[in-house]
Amino acid sequence: MSQDSHDLPDWPAPITVPATGAADSRPVADAIVALWTRIDLALLPIVGHRGVAALYQRSLKLTAPAHPWLAVGLSGLMAEVDTEALHRLLMQQTAAEAAEAGNAMFHQFRHLLASLIGSSLTHRLLRGIWGPPPADTSAQDPST
Repeated sequence: MSQDSHDLPDWPAPITVPATGAADSRPVADAIVALWTRIDLALLPIVGHRGVAALYQRSLKLTAPAHPWLAVGLSGLMAEVDTEALHRLLMQQTAAEAAEAGNAMFHQFRHLLASLIGSSLTHRLLRGIWGPPPADTSAQDPST
């Protein structure tokens, strides 16, 4: 491993709640599930569905203490990410709570992945899924 997972740059939260403070969690749940689907597809050639599912399940477990309702999604070993079950859980929350938990899960997932494959490869794999960290966007700013 070339770099420690602690070397990961801070990234913006991939999921945001509209400024209107919408209570409907469907758009947030849809966005979180879409992101997990893209993660699964991107990492399939590297760690397979079971590998992504194991990292997903570990992310759920690490996030559940702060969001106990996520513990319902912990059910034995998974062969693949159960996006339908996650969507159902997210739909039962407010948009803000769903976004907070989803972002926490993605944060845990990114750090777990970096601990396995290194921060550089994690950065390259995930930046196309949820965008580059702020440091990468400064080069695109024409005012600098």
